[in-house]
Amino acid sequence: MNVLRDIDELPRGLRFVLAIGTFDGVHRGHRRVIEALTRGATELEAQPVVLTFEPHPASIVHGTQPPALCDLNERLARLERLGVDTVVVQHFDSAFAEQAPGTFLERLCRGRQMVGLVMTAESAFGRDRSGGLTAIRELAEEFEYRVIEVPQISTAGSVVSSTRLRGLLAEGRLAQVNRLLGRPYAVVGNVVRGDERGRELGYPTANMEFAEPVALPPDGVYAVRVSWGGDDPIEPANERDGVASLGVRPTFTDTGARILEAHLFDFKGDLYGQRLRIEFVRRLRGEKRFASADALIRQMDRDSARAKAVLGSQRR
Repeated sequence: MNVLRDIDELPRGLRFVLAIGTFDGVHRGHRRVIEALTRGATELEAQPVVLTFEPHPASIVHGTQPPALCDLNERLARLERLGVDTVVVQHFDSAFAEQAPGTFLERLCRGRQMVGLVMTAESAFGRDRSGGLTAIRELAEEFEYRVIEVPQISTAGSVVSSTRLRGLLAEGRLAQVNRLLGRPYAVVGNVVRGDERGRELGYPTANMEFAEPVALPPDGVYAVRVSWGGDDPIEPANERDGVASLGVRPTFTDTGARILEAHLFDFKGDLYGQRLRIEFVRRLRGEKRFASADALIRQMDRDSARAKAVLGSQRR
């Protein structure tokens, strides 16, 4: 895949079809857009190009960064697997946000031939989101591109969107999140040193640190699959089943800081500094305070046995 960092880096003379969006999560709705992109590119004998953004446009437009459903590396890898040849990861700032739709399209088409633009009914770009479907249709004759409209996917009366997925995840509706994503939900971060209390209890854990805010389910204990190593951000080289705790660890600290830590079954080794992918399979219970370390250990034994049963049953 060819990854560019600005739309001005697109080659002169390029004949292309474009899809624009953050594509956070690359969920089922996004995949429908990408399928329309690659199909349109084939029909129009052009290259499929995706324009995405970093940071998230909401961090500039609204001043808040939504928690990510997947990091940039995974986003790019999933787009590549869907057949995208070129992705522009555009730096998004206030100047870029203030461009009028016509100005933006003129910049895109300068010295190039954009023959198709993929849009949904909710798609919009440019100043104050003024480049919606109606405006884009009006500009199509001037810039000589075909508008490829994509019907959105809806379930239970609501459109499949990243915003909806974040809400469902925060509510703990993990099975529904996984259905809308089309895969189990996972987060990726780096393993950092903690207080090593888990090791003292007989359950050493990998403590996670994230480079950006990530969307997380409610606090509790989860059956998880943990993977790391290799060059593929979607399917790392090594995998172990495990059990993860998400929360403030009220038995010992209760500082209010949420911590995600995972214990890997049948693993001995050093994971410090590794990029770890934690896939949430099922929530086992909520977080609770225990009267003693021994009581916590007994519960951890039960949690581990249940996680092994859950994960084992899914492999049969």
